[in-house]
Amino acid sequence: MDRRINKLDAKIIDKTKELVKDHRRVLTDLADLMSYSFDASFGTYIPDVVIQPKSTKEVADLVKLANQEKIPVYPRGQSTSLSGGPLPVKGGMVLDLSKMNEKLIIDEEDLVAIVSPGVLTSEIHKAAENKGLMYPPDPSSSHVSTIGGNLAENSGGPRGLKYGVTKDYVIGLEVVTPEGEIIRTGGRTVKNVTGYDLTKLIVGSEGTLGIITEATLRLIPKPPATETMMAIFQDLVDSGRAISKILSSGILPSKMELMDQASIIAVENYQPCGLPTDAEAIILIEMDGHPHAIRDEIEKAEKICKEVGAKEVRLAHSQKEREELWKARKLVSPAIVKIKPTKISEDATVPRSKIPDMFRKLKEIKEKYNIHLVVFGHAGDGNLHPNIIADKRDQEEMKRVEMAVAEIFKAAVELGGTLSGEHGIGTMKAPFMEMELGSIGLDMMKRIKEAWDPNHIMNPGKIFPEPGQKLVLTE
Repeated sequence: MDRRINKLDAKIIDKTKELVKDHRRVLTDLADLMSYSFDASFGTYIPDVVIQPKSTKEVADLVKLANQEKIPVYPRGQSTSLSGGPLPVKGGMVLDLSKMNEKLIIDEEDLVAIVSPGVLTSEIHKAAENKGLMYPPDPSSSHVSTIGGNLAENSGGPRGLKYGVTKDYVIGLEVVTPEGEIIRTGGRTVKNVTGYDLTKLIVGSEGTLGIITEATLRLIPKPPATETMMAIFQDLVDSGRAISKILSSGILPSKMELMDQASIIAVENYQPCGLPTDAEAIILIEMDGHPHAIRDEIEKAEKICKEVGAKEVRLAHSQKEREELWKARKLVSPAIVKIKPTKISEDATVPRSKIPDMFRKLKEIKEKYNIHLVVFGHAGDGNLHPNIIADKRDQEEMKRVEMAVAEIFKAAVELGGTLSGEHGIGTMKAPFMEMELGSIGLDMMKRIKEAWDPNHIMNPGKIFPEPGQKLVLTE
């Protein structure tokens, strides 16, 4: 599938300066290029040039030039990607879209937000809430990640359990195609069944089918009340059973997050929150909706947790107590990197009924490869985050980690799950795509890519594995 792509030379860089006008937005110094050579995953790849477009026309002109010259193009936001999505693996042109951040319009009557790709997701949350509305997708990185990156990777977050992920709230897009044309998909109506749903196709395509330059997002009324509780378990598998039982009882929490013992200990060592370090797992549960209804649901969830084996349930009685309960979950990521410097963050996802089986399998993998495996995440929708903490300078340890990661993916797929619930495929999971999709399923995706991007300039090296490509976590 890979095609010959050309090296970007000085003549083409001169042409980009003609298209962008302000030469300060065309970066070629090595120090600048280095700062665009990585994301929050693995690998360092130096681009030939970084361009910071400010308008859709500039993006279209640059992509048209790249397509004519067969130069790779890598759209990029703030590069919080955990799967390698924006990495310029074949050199070429990086387009930094974080500078296109001026449009953020809330239309209360149509219940939509119109945004440009560089707007921070947390700014959309704030603007919607100021009008009594809510944009539900809430990735943990929302305070630093751009909506363009969320759209490319189809990001999720803890509210995914009740409200779904990014693609469930995108109803229209403006897109620059790989040939440099500007198209619109969908619109600002909730119902739109005209022809193929290109909006859904492009969201989550990881910048391989075009560059999103504007999005129309669906908003919903903000729920009037919230209740939060923490359930503490002596057995990790029991916590998985509690999650399945709560969901099958007809209760649908807005969030249901899990922390295993390793996460609990890491947080207590990092910034003590009063968590029980002898517990094997805790579940944080949040309900939102009408005050009377969620009070009834939180009592029912408490009863189920105790029946399944919870040794203690803590209920929050004020906003301050709610924030205290969630503080521990937010501290997991910074806490675990204090253990060792290298964090491999996965998001293998299984059907809800298989959550206890996946917990059991993760325990086995941890012991088999003698690795520091920490489990936390959005357990309510089966979107677990097995994180492996290692030191990339230790080659022998990293080899064990590579084998463990491959086994985690295999376990998820064998249990009827998927490689990714919200991080995307990028470079990290490309070698495993055929395992989940089969050769024919993968070939159908390649045909779509071929039709959209005949010169294969858009974000090459992502999603589709190169011949013989394997997961490699050493540089």
